[in-house]
Amino acid sequence: MKRIPKPVFFIVAILILLFSYSAIFGVNYYVGDNKETVVKGISDIRWGTDIRGGVEATFEPADGYNATDAQLDSAKSIIETRMVSSGITDYELYADYNTDRIIVRFPWKEDEKDFDVENAINEISSTAELTFRPGNSYEKTTIGSDGEYVYQTPKDDTKTVLMDGSAVKKAQAGIDSSQGSNKKSNYVVSLELNDKGTKTFADITEKYNGKVVSIWMDDIMLSAPTIQEKIATGKAQISGDFTADEATSLAEKINAGALPFKLKTASYGSISASLGENSLTAMAYAGIIAIILIALFMIIMYRLPGIIAVIALIGQMGITIAAISGYFPVFNSFTMTLPGIAGLILSIGMGVDANVITSERIMEEMRGGRTLDGALDRGTKSSLSAIIDGNMTIIIVAIILLLVFGPFNVLSFIFGQSTTGTIYAFGYTLLIGVISNFIMGVGLSRVMLRSIAGYKFARHKWLFGGVKDGE
Repeated sequence: MKRIPKPVFFIVAILILLFSYSAIFGVNYYVGDNKETVVKGISDIRWGTDIRGGVEATFEPADGYNATDAQLDSAKSIIETRMVSSGITDYELYADYNTDRIIVRFPWKEDEKDFDVENAINEISSTAELTFRPGNSYEKTTIGSDGEYVYQTPKDDTKTVLMDGSAVKKAQAGIDSSQGSNKKSNYVVSLELNDKGTKTFADITEKYNGKVVSIWMDDIMLSAPTIQEKIATGKAQISGDFTADEATSLAEKINAGALPFKLKTASYGSISASLGENSLTAMAYAGIIAIILIALFMIIMYRLPGIIAVIALIGQMGITIAAISGYFPVFNSFTMTLPGIAGLILSIGMGVDANVITSERIMEEMRGGRTLDGALDRGTKSSLSAIIDGNMTIIIVAIILLLVFGPFNVLSFIFGQSTTGTIYAFGYTLLIGVISNFIMGVGLSRVMLRSIAGYKFARHKWLFGGVKDGE
């Protein structure tokens, strides 16, 4: 068996526990009465409407404007963009074309204390600002709920606004007809500018010919095309490696920034948590009790591997919570629903199962007469295929759930859009939990096992679930 340096066990164990503590409780400090968050924890998670309640609102065009279906889709798209960029995945969003209404339901913010419905609505419904800017420099990057990068906050020369959305008459997705019938279809977004915009855009394309001019919606970069030539006709195309859905989505977002109307709130109200006010506290206590019982079972049954398994499970929970709370800068905070908690619990069960399989195989090898080193080597290797098989099936199921009930809405026409955010949370936490199980339960736990086996005090088979030496 390949030996691992003895101090590695303590280094890895301490790092796992420190990371898990910071991921669960966060790192904060106070400047006067103001709380400054260094690292986000459980308290920074945005809980779904089923756990904490939220807001329901109906929007309509202001001043009696008769919006077209396309304009309603554009307005709906910008609301959705703002929720996705804020990490709100537990939402319902519909457009009623017969009455020119947009209906939305979404959870309270994680730090909401006053539960002010009007402020919550303003968070997603204020008029979008579309701007064209030189270059594509940005200050930070996050990950949207669709797994794609979201570039935020222009910096340097990109802070300069060359043209705003009022210059855009309309944007429309289509196919580049210049490619010919034998070519692969290239989806593009066609822009049509008004009279004022035509002149402004001609000046921009002349000055920045061969350079990048990015398109921004509020604080988010939508696209960063390179100007190919001076365009004085008031008609332009944004080309790239777009799919049909991506081109349509970009066109809707550009149209939303150039809407000829503002949205007003027709009605609004708060949504009560379907699980009751104290449900989250009850679930927290139940989770703590379950973890303690699991820890006792693992330690009593498997002794030293049980202790290492408990450390690995704590690390697995830490990674999963960190991926939900926004602990990692590349991941935005995620809306946690009851199905999301169910996915977390199921992934912990998979983590326990992985450690049980490994510990049992090690015990079997020792009962067969192998030395401690031989039992650790054979036991960890023989258990790996069973663990991978079990976890891969769960990963496949989780990915299918993300595709079907996530932003892609592959089968929403069958199951309904109301299931999208709720079941998506289950698939997300399940997938993250299983991945973290591979990191902790399969990877680092085995490193700790082989490392601690190098210490003289740990060279007793009984500590690894075998019989006492000499029996």
